[in-house]
Amino acid sequence: MYFEKEELRRAKQMSAIEFLKRHRPEELVRCGTGEYELRSHDSFKISESTSLWHWKSRDIGGKSALDYLVRVEGVPFTDAVQYLLEQEPPGYMPTPKSAGRKPFVLPPAAREEYRVELYLQSRGVSLDVIRYCISRGILYESLPYHSCVFVGLDPNGVPRYAALRSTCDGPNAFKREQVGSDKRYSFCIPPLVRSRRAAVYEAAPDALAHMTLEGGRADKYRLSLGGIYVPQDTSTDRPAKPPAALEAFLQNHPEVDALEICMDNDRAGRWAAQNIAKHYSKEYTVTVNLPPGDGRDWADAAKQQKQERAARSRAACLNREL
Repeated sequence: MYFEKEELRRAKQMSAIEFLKRHRPEELVRCGTGEYELRSHDSFKISESTSLWHWKSRDIGGKSALDYLVRVEGVPFTDAVQYLLEQEPPGYMPTPKSAGRKPFVLPPAAREEYRVELYLQSRGVSLDVIRYCISRGILYESLPYHSCVFVGLDPNGVPRYAALRSTCDGPNAFKREQVGSDKRYSFCIPPLVRSRRAAVYEAAPDALAHMTLEGGRADKYRLSLGGIYVPQDTSTDRPAKPPAALEAFLQNHPEVDALEICMDNDRAGRWAAQNIAKHYSKEYTVTVNLPPGDGRDWADAAKQQKQERAARSRAACLNREL
């Protein structure tokens, strides 16, 4: 179907926040000053004043109602334009999110993890750490795109969550969560034996990178939160909602009594670390451990260590040749 430029301009006029207030008011939950989240997707945040939205778990964003319908609700583009123009009843009506969560199914696995190993090693992660995770069924390479799949298990060892990350850089790179993932069972590297300590990270690669920096020690749980949420206004005294992944993890691991908060060393990470530490400090021994350098994460630190080690090796080879 063809639309005139003027029709497309009109279809893009309605903002996402206007659409949600008019057609999905039951989905909007206020979560801060001038900001909402969706009842069905708490990692989706939208500004009331600008209509800018960001779906953290899928790393996508937009502003218009058209963006929202196509990218969040999956409405075909032509149907979404028709819907907004009100030319005729929409041929596609979005399934209400309250109808239930889509079933979780892991992506098909490749026969080997060659590309995943190369990619993670390029990020500074040691091969020993990579294979430790592979051997425990929490990391593999998918088909057909050969992405990294970081698997989260429930207490019975059943996969309930997966974070996907492409093994390429550039415009085709992506990171998202598998449809139907349950954030309560986010990616977690288990220790060799039960431990009373747990380290908490923003993303799965950070957990592998920090484990590498610590010599591959499998002496504590290493839990990824699958991203963090920081409100636009961080000056409010309103307490932050504790991460679902950490809350469920602590309920399932009552033996844990010490937490190491290993967020990224940027504004969002420092704010999250402060609030997580404040929330749990009465019940747990809490330490905050951020990577060195402003704006850096643990993957940056591991990559730098690898580069420095390679530089020292090259220098030593040159000295021997001289």
